[in-house]
Amino acid sequence: MGDRYRKFYDDNAIVSGINFSDNELHIKREKQKARELRHSSWWKKKIAKGICYYCGRKFKPSELTMDHVVPLSRGGHSEKINIVACCKECNTKKRSCLPVEWDEYIESIKKSGIT
Repeated sequence: MGDRYRKFYDDNAIVSGINFSDNELHIKREKQKARELRHSSWWKKKIAKGICYYCGRKFKPSELTMDHVVPLSRGGHSEKINIVACCKECNTKKRSCLPVEWDEYIESIKKSGIT
């Protein structure tokens, strides 16, 4: 079928003539899994509670976002055990922090009485 329909290769995959590193492939694959989970009844039940996993505040389900506790960019996976519902503010502030790195910020929120 020619170069137009290239296959994935072991070390650096070539998709439509673009090279992807292993990490980029991992992130792309896991984002697709997350999109599929977003349509599941499991996710709908999770956001129906309306509580941010990190700050504990109450939100409308439509205001919650999906967050990977261990970020995809740091080797995390799109599995139920690694995905939580959180507010946009916490998701934005957390960025690609690992749970250990994020604990300090959460403690400062609790001390300030925002929750």
